[in-house]
Amino acid sequence: MNLAKDIVLEFWSLLVEMAPYLLLGFLIAGILNGLVPKKYIVKHLGKSNFSSVLKASLFGIPLPLCSCGVIPTGISFRDQGASNGATVSFLTSTPQTGVDSILATYSLMNWPWAIIKPIVALFSGVISGLMVNQLSPGKSGEKEMKEAPVQKKTWFDRIFKYAFVDFLSDISRWLVLGLFLAALIAVFIPDDLFNSSLSNPYLNMGIMLIASIPVYVCATGSIPIAATLLLKGMNPGAVLVFLLAGPATNLATITVVWKSMGKKIALIYVGGLMLLAIFFGILIDQFLGFLNLADVSTFGIHDHHDQQNILGLISAIILSLLIIFVEVKRWIPAKKIEKMGVKKYKVEGMTCNHCKSSVETVIFELGNIKEVVADPSTNSVQIDGEVDAEAVKKAVESRGFEFKGEE
Repeated sequence: MNLAKDIVLEFWSLLVEMAPYLLLGFLIAGILNGLVPKKYIVKHLGKSNFSSVLKASLFGIPLPLCSCGVIPTGISFRDQGASNGATVSFLTSTPQTGVDSILATYSLMNWPWAIIKPIVALFSGVISGLMVNQLSPGKSGEKEMKEAPVQKKTWFDRIFKYAFVDFLSDISRWLVLGLFLAALIAVFIPDDLFNSSLSNPYLNMGIMLIASIPVYVCATGSIPIAATLLLKGMNPGAVLVFLLAGPATNLATITVVWKSMGKKIALIYVGGLMLLAIFFGILIDQFLGFLNLADVSTFGIHDHHDQQNILGLISAIILSLLIIFVEVKRWIPAKKIEKMGVKKYKVEGMTCNHCKSSVETVIFELGNIKEVVADPSTNSVQIDGEVDAEAVKKAVESRGFEFKGEE
């Protein structure tokens, strides 16, 4: 009973520390979504040069896209004209961080970590993109991005609904899982583990790399785990490897890059990330000791008996209610198109609202489409329009989803 109580208290303490920064980060994410159109981003990513690669990485850093959401977005950019290098740069830098993740990093770790994370994301994205341009440049895209005839959204939907419903629903489970795993680590792992049994920093980096590459973890959800590992004595370099490789890669991302961009680019993408993760890990261990990256004790995540601030408590309650709301909302079926002749197809691989939007947009671009409703919860897509199954199959598979035929 005491063990369960300790886990709950650690979980709540972490949530209270992160909640104000997460809510602010979500709001900024909504503002970015409402004010920065994808068409503007694609316009600057078309050439196989340093400028496009740098812009792709810079565009990706503040965007609140996790690894699953960045896949269709990145592949869509490529199909609309972005170069291979710019696409890989975007796929590398974007899931590592975001405005919400940066603020949450500050809340649980410290300001050097909040600065280092986006810098590492920028450099890893640029270097990965330049490697692809050198080894497998491909052709610069010349397509213009089409505007799907979707229903106009109000400013409230584009900013607030996106921030606190759509985007939150994409990461809510991963955020809760990250907090829960961090609480388990805090309770069960001895404080001296990484100072005794696992004291070799290079071994720790290898363990983190092997564990992080195939497994999905979102940037925000990885933060409480990283902070707790630091408190347990893990070297900052190994923690950075986890923060870089965990959000930036997983089997789904690797598979889609392999299928959509080819084996060579997929190998460059994964191999480059592995080398960069180790390089940056060694760099901060050997040369950035003056930043005291191992010291996160002042940020109150270790002692849940300290008095918790009112803003944190209120924010944690609000965030908890929002998470409950989006989880309940998942069980509400998507609207049905009440018209004759509506076709319904099975499409697997949609895991978030970005996936939903990507599927709807790419089907709209086929032409002669009046309405499309994709539902990730049931893996179904309703289409009102004149289109054949083969065209739908080709369209959704170009975004990395799996077409299963008509229902």
